[in-house]
Amino acid sequence: MAEKSMIRAEILSQERIASQIYSMWLKAEPIARAAVPGQFVSVYSNDSGRMLPRPISICETNPERGALRLVYRVVGAGTAEFSGYQAGDRLDILGPLGNGFPLDRCQNGRTAFLIGGGIGIPPMVELSRRLKGRALAVAGYRDELFLAEELAAYGELRIAVEDASLSAAEPYGVTHGNVLDCIRQNHLHADVIYACGPTPMLRAVKAYAQENRIECWLSLEQRMACGFGACLACVCESAAADPHSQVKNKRVCKEGPVFAAEDVIL
Repeated sequence: MAEKSMIRAEILSQERIASQIYSMWLKAEPIARAAVPGQFVSVYSNDSGRMLPRPISICETNPERGALRLVYRVVGAGTAEFSGYQAGDRLDILGPLGNGFPLDRCQNGRTAFLIGGGIGIPPMVELSRRLKGRALAVAGYRDELFLAEELAAYGELRIAVEDASLSAAEPYGVTHGNVLDCIRQNHLHADVIYACGPTPMLRAVKAYAQENRIECWLSLEQRMACGFGACLACVCESAAADPHSQVKNKRVCKEGPVFAAEDVIL
């Protein structure tokens, strides 16, 4: 795991890219150089009344510019605060945190499904850019697209939408249904799966991977407090017991957020 840094980061730009979805580029050189796909940062409020940081996945990095991109959804007071900032404002961020996706599992001609659902889509942008093998992104949306152009720029893209009215309006291969409907209906195949999204989606992806004997890595979404493993607020159930505590759990922020599918119980 790369050494983490606390940075007073300057906001380079911010824009709303969908309803309640914002894209923010930050100047944070040490984090941009060290981060790997699937890691996250903790973003701290400038309001002293909000003590806990908000964990946000890294969407993209630009090490040459010393910049990183966060794409997040406004869900509460903290993220609402962040959405109000503009270029030139500053935020404290800590990162990179957690363990990312194992890039070496997709190379030498192997094909990977990059399955993202909702706000689990942003980490797939950096992952698709960094993979040495063939990246086939399958993105699941409810009723509004975002980051589709970025995913299509770095690999193949298929889209699953819950709202059927989008199917005829978009230039990408669109399936009305969920991400697994998209994979099955289009007869898609891969050697390894990387997935990030809500727990019901990850549970279904894990079952699909087991049925088809496909290597699978899952990035879990979980409420966090400290972001680096001290508070035990973000534990998930694990398949094996911890050798010291004999308790079947893992810290999502420290041992994760990316896990081999067989190592966690969803």
